[in-house]
Amino acid sequence: MTLHSKDQLPLALQIPDKRDVRTQFGALCYRMKAGQPQVLMITSRRTGRWIIPKGWPIEGKTPGDSALREAWEEAGVRGKVAGPCLALFSYSKGVGTADKLPCVVMVYPVKVNALADDFPEAGQRKRRWMSLKKAAKRVNEPELAHLLKTFDPRRL
Repeated sequence: MTLHSKDQLPLALQIPDKRDVRTQFGALCYRMKAGQPQVLMITSRRTGRWIIPKGWPIEGKTPGDSALREAWEEAGVRGKVAGPCLALFSYSKGVGTADKLPCVVMVYPVKVNALADDFPEAGQRKRRWMSLKKAAKRVNEPELAHLLKTFDPRRL
């Protein structure tokens, strides 16, 4: 199976070694406004930096469905996965006071139909619609910034 496959299989998870690179699934949540794409950015809970919704694999769900679940929990997104994995980006996830886990995030496009006011992490994060250019300037991860600068939902 390639990253471009339309059919995704549900995941069966194994417990990784604590030194292994971890995989997460992220949602690039978008809408079209006046003919231009906008992306929904959220703040991280610990540092308040701008990120996309992302999280750990969910047993029995496809990668795209895991990304969609994170978009709901972290940003209140109601929508659908609009295509295959767009790209990967890497970052170090802070855990505890000093530990960092190396992570690779597989990013899936999510077309937003609506935003809920009440969602699991509503009181813990800010969310904001941004132009692609503005969002790219706000993130810390160079690979994610590149994806944001070049994303065009009309090509999905």
